[in-house]
Amino acid sequence: MRERSIIRAQAWLGSVLCAAALLGGGAAQAGNQKEEALADSVKLALERAIRDGRPPKPAFRDDAARARYQQWFDAMSARLMRRLPDEQTRTEFLESAWYEATRAGLDPGLVLGLIQVESAYRKYAVSMAGARGYMQVMPFWTGVIGDSNRRALFDMQTNLRYGCSILRMYIDMEGGNLYLALGRYNGSRGKPDYPNAVLSAWKNWEYKAQNAVAGSIASR
Repeated sequence: MRERSIIRAQAWLGSVLCAAALLGGGAAQAGNQKEEALADSVKLALERAIRDGRPPKPAFRDDAARARYQQWFDAMSARLMRRLPDEQTRTEFLESAWYEATRAGLDPGLVLGLIQVESAYRKYAVSMAGARGYMQVMPFWTGVIGDSNRRALFDMQTNLRYGCSILRMYIDMEGGNLYLALGRYNGSRGKPDYPNAVLSAWKNWEYKAQNAVAGSIASR
């Protein structure tokens, strides 16, 4: 089931990203996303995704999808309580994480696992390289595809949107190979430590009871 979610191409960036190619880039530095020259079509798709200002409220096509989401939410909220004890903060975080993950064609559990590895769920985490927030987004991205407001990377939804959009882009660039995409996200493509850590953490956030998120995607 996870394998299908890794390989499956979603309509979000669809053929645009799959067909687009990297034009170049500098040497990777382990532990950091690197700034790369992007094909214009890739850059445009990312810019549009980041600019979408709709609130991250889950929407469902039927009652069954809503029920699956609620079951997922309840399970994840219980697991996350120790890390995010405030109920309102936890609720807003899970709503945003689910919304941004599914709109980017990602398993929400994968995103939660990546956040566990990247920031341990610390909203204001800053790495030695300057990466910021839950998903440790490098500030240069705000100039490449955003409005150059680096402070916004400490905003929960903004950080999650950047992180999910960038990871989706890397997955498409790597032809669906999640292992390589995770390495690229971390700036350590081809090295095993980071991808293995995220894939291991993903297991902590899987929800298997009723395939809670299958088919329940944020309405676009």
